[in-house]
Amino acid sequence: MTNREQEILELIRRNPMISQKELADSLGITRSSAAVHITNLIKKGNIAGKGYIVKDEAYVCVLGGTNMDIQGFPRNRLILKDSNPGEVKLSLGGVGRNISENMVKLGVDTKLISVVGGDVYGNKILEEARLIGLDMQDSLILKDQSTSTYLSMLDESGDMMVAIAHMDIFEKMTIEFIKSKKHLVENSRLCIIDTNIPKEVIEYVLTNFKDTEFFLDTVSSTKAQKIKDLIGYFHTIKPNKIEAEMLSGIKIETKDDLRKAAEHFLNQGVKRVFITMGEEGTYYNDGQNENLIPTPTIKVVNATGAGDAFVAGLAYSYCNDFDLDYTTRFAMTASVLALSHENTINPNMSLENINKKMKEIGLC
Repeated sequence: MTNREQEILELIRRNPMISQKELADSLGITRSSAAVHITNLIKKGNIAGKGYIVKDEAYVCVLGGTNMDIQGFPRNRLILKDSNPGEVKLSLGGVGRNISENMVKLGVDTKLISVVGGDVYGNKILEEARLIGLDMQDSLILKDQSTSTYLSMLDESGDMMVAIAHMDIFEKMTIEFIKSKKHLVENSRLCIIDTNIPKEVIEYVLTNFKDTEFFLDTVSSTKAQKIKDLIGYFHTIKPNKIEAEMLSGIKIETKDDLRKAAEHFLNQGVKRVFITMGEEGTYYNDGQNENLIPTPTIKVVNATGAGDAFVAGLAYSYCNDFDLDYTTRFAMTASVLALSHENTINPNMSLENINKKMKEIGLC
């Protein structure tokens, strides 16, 4: 690659939608010369797609939520309508963000497209992303909005008594905004969507960005309802039992019911179905292979981030061409690692520790 070609590539990396005239003006060359250099870069395979998309290393794109979790823990028995001595814990959360951090820990180049406010919480989320190597530079930052916040109060036994979810900011992600990110989605190895973002945005992405494999994180049975009529656009889905029942309309009580629910999704166009059944195990089906793998006996410390780790495990497995059975076992082990730590995201999440834990709990 010539020095001039390297200069052009750097300008394109900064602005994939830059015009040939703008390139020429920036470098002090003619427009025809810029066109020749671009043609050469396309022939060499350094540029692909419309808008001069630079072919970098494979990455995963995530469209989803980020938020600040605030939890109150009373020291003694919780007394309602009174001030309770205790502890307040702040942690970064959001399904999309949690999946993304887990993937970064597994060594996957990950780009998260979310929405944050220009407040102290938004700045904290962006700074933490920078520190861990998570690319959030294409997220929507709204200076006059509050970052999504989840405030919960627990009782003395650790059960949630009441919570307030202030997540209005996600409704500010518009179709016009996501149109500007089309090159990022279409050039990703796969794109994970969580149902925190507006239905119209999800529908637009699924029906217009057609050269991408989409993975679904349902988030909750309530939020999953928004994609019920869009399920066939997803390559891979991971509902739990309740979500699978809601999305399929099939009551799941036996393994045959699991098969019927999976076939409902497969018949609509889904390529791979993973249904998590809690202590009963995880069921998978791709139309040719199916199995229900029992959940190993483990001590659960915190169940909050198990699903996020599972989806990260699915994405890692897909990027590395694991077969369906090994993919399920790998994702289950990532989930086990999440369950075994008090933090939503286990700081010890890594490929090495997943492989080690998989042997330890008999999932290999």
